[in-house]
Amino acid sequence: MSAIAGIIRFDGAPIAPGQIEAMTTAMACRGPQGMSHWQGEGAALGHCLLQTTPESLEERQPVTSEDAALVLVMDGRIDNRREVRQALLAAGAVLRNHSDPELLLRAYQRWGENCLTRIEGDFACAIWHVRERRLFCARDPLGNRPFHYYWSGRSLVFATDLHAILALPEVPQVPNEGVLAEYLASQWYSRDETFWRGVLRLVAAHRMVVDAAGPETRQYWSPDLFATLAYPRDEDYIEHYRELLTTTVKRLSRSFRPLACEVSGGLDSSAIFAVAEQLRQRGELLAPDLAGFTMNFEGDPAADEISYCRAVGKHLDKPVTEVSPWLPPLDWYRERARQYKHFPGMPNGVMAGNLMQQASAQGSRVLLNGVGGDEWLGAGYDCYLEELAAGNWRQFARLLRQEAASEGLAQSLWWAARHGLAPALPEATKAALRRISNWRTNDPDERNWLTPALREALAQQQTARRPPVPPRLRWPGQRNELAMLRNPYNMLAHENHELFTASHGLELRRPLYTPAMVQFSFAVPKRLLFAGGVNRHCHRQALAGLLPETVLQRESKAEFSVTYHHYLPAMQDLLSREIPARRPAWLDQQAISTAFAH
Repeated sequence: MSAIAGIIRFDGAPIAPGQIEAMTTAMACRGPQGMSHWQGEGAALGHCLLQTTPESLEERQPVTSEDAALVLVMDGRIDNRREVRQALLAAGAVLRNHSDPELLLRAYQRWGENCLTRIEGDFACAIWHVRERRLFCARDPLGNRPFHYYWSGRSLVFATDLHAILALPEVPQVPNEGVLAEYLASQWYSRDETFWRGVLRLVAAHRMVVDAAGPETRQYWSPDLFATLAYPRDEDYIEHYRELLTTTVKRLSRSFRPLACEVSGGLDSSAIFAVAEQLRQRGELLAPDLAGFTMNFEGDPAADEISYCRAVGKHLDKPVTEVSPWLPPLDWYRERARQYKHFPGMPNGVMAGNLMQQASAQGSRVLLNGVGGDEWLGAGYDCYLEELAAGNWRQFARLLRQEAASEGLAQSLWWAARHGLAPALPEATKAALRRISNWRTNDPDERNWLTPALREALAQQQTARRPPVPPRLRWPGQRNELAMLRNPYNMLAHENHELFTASHGLELRRPLYTPAMVQFSFAVPKRLLFAGGVNRHCHRQALAGLLPETVLQRESKAEFSVTYHHYLPAMQDLLSREIPARRPAWLDQQAISTAFAH
């Protein structure tokens, strides 16, 4: 994958020599195939190139239109490129090469901002209108590609990575205490703010237009809440999903180097690997080869999945490379935070460093993972609520009988009441029940170790970032699905993992976290996702024969607290004494010491 950067002076001031180069140099890990720049009157654009697809071998950015009226930089990939290309050629467009940036520029020339609704893939882009002095920017529907920006009132600076913007001396490095409080309290509210005041991220599924009056953003995509799948038989739903999964993995496999895949031994990553291997055997994989990689936690019962992973490799007759988890010294986290001006990542994300290193060393430039299965392939007990909301009492009773047969009547009645009847209670009643539940828990409240000033900053974040009033819903459970789609923590965790992957020379792709998968989750009846007390029912049925039964029927999940426990002894003094002493305006040292004591 690549990186993009830009400086636009709407007051007509010239760009200082070396500034755009400083931004791309800060992101050098994203541009092993080179960096290039374009400069015009009061505007400069830069691009860092990582070639991953066959078409990217023809790519040269920034891309300029023949009349020099438009200049484009793009970080990303168009997955439905065949359909887009055919539509453009039919409309009379002349394509100068096969690269995705050329395709996007022509799509924008033909359809304007509406081109975003025609393009599938992961992307972040900026298009400078030279004569009109107007900038158009966009980020893909799920935010799989990053985009940060800073508006000074006279100029706009943007880049893939946060620290590239902060490389410019004109951008003030003032801590954003509201976001800091979110991290320290483990309560996330903001989707557009960063650690630095005034430096923002373009939210997923949004486009931004900037002129001398400043940035104006607007959402261009959201799932269709009233789309439904209505097949006469369950088998038809399963076949629909199987085709969707196969098509998605195939499109995201496009690479001129061997395709790498994380294979944890869990159902989701194993499914991606199995489908990719099936495509390879049929000659349909859009990459010359496929390689699987896993982390071996043998010896730690909670984290160890190696037997499942080996079962997958044996079933597919495709060995999976085993590596040890990476647990870098604490100084690595400090240095990474200094370099990237951002949270360095959690140990359970960083632990994949050796896996990424090995994949890159074996020649891969693309890494697939199974993120998205938890979010979009399982309904939990929302199936009860959906049937009640639709007035399908017969189907509700059928679900209850199925659960009772496998889990017992008492447990099934509790689930039905908790997930079918409780969500229909008045909001005041639900709020009272939540207060009682919180009162009874023994979990620590992370807000306690914040100073009063930072607690107030957190309260202001919560007030200012209240979730928008949802649109009209097809059924009440969609409120939870929308909240999951907009979850700030999920977005931050993915951005951290994406940057970490990029630092190893790899492009991260998530076949289970695409708009098509999201839309499937919103449209399919939840009883197809949860049946007989087992989540991911449709997913499991679609993979029958592709995965060994031990993995296909697996319900357990590994947990990686071992990576945290590895650091705790060395961190106790650091967290309870050293850092609070340096940051008394942020942290209550006594509260942190008390938390460690417990």
